[in-house]
Amino acid sequence: MKEITVPAVLEELDRVLEFVNGELIACGCPVKTQMQLDIAVEELYVNIARYAYHPEIGNATVRCTVGGDPLQVTVQFLDGGKPYNPLLNEDPNVTLTAEERSIGGLGIYMVKKSMDEIEYQYLEEKNVLTIRKKILN
Repeated sequence: MKEITVPAVLEELDRVLEFVNGELIACGCPVKTQMQLDIAVEELYVNIARYAYHPEIGNATVRCTVGGDPLQVTVQFLDGGKPYNPLLNEDPNVTLTAEERSIGGLGIYMVKKSMDEIEYQYLEEKNVLTIRKKILN
């Protein structure tokens, strides 16, 4: 499993995406799957950058591995910020108009809908959020 550790700030988003995309390109990941993963990685990393340590700044580690049968990519996000399980939030009511919905929650909902698996753990004083997506050619 390869990993990158960066300061959890928005300015590092491109570096995180380049890291994950490097692994996806190396395994011949289809563009559609890569785009779904890019959206999920962006959403999850931005949430860490905005909320995990606020108002302080800490580090975020992103781990990426590709393998298995069927072939799949696993991306893990680790931070030492405030314990927070985004999977416990109620899904937004997407049948309402944007004006009728409460603010927040749509990003993690999109991640849950586009990934094959998503799980959260709090281990050794770290938030660990893992997403998995099968790579179908």
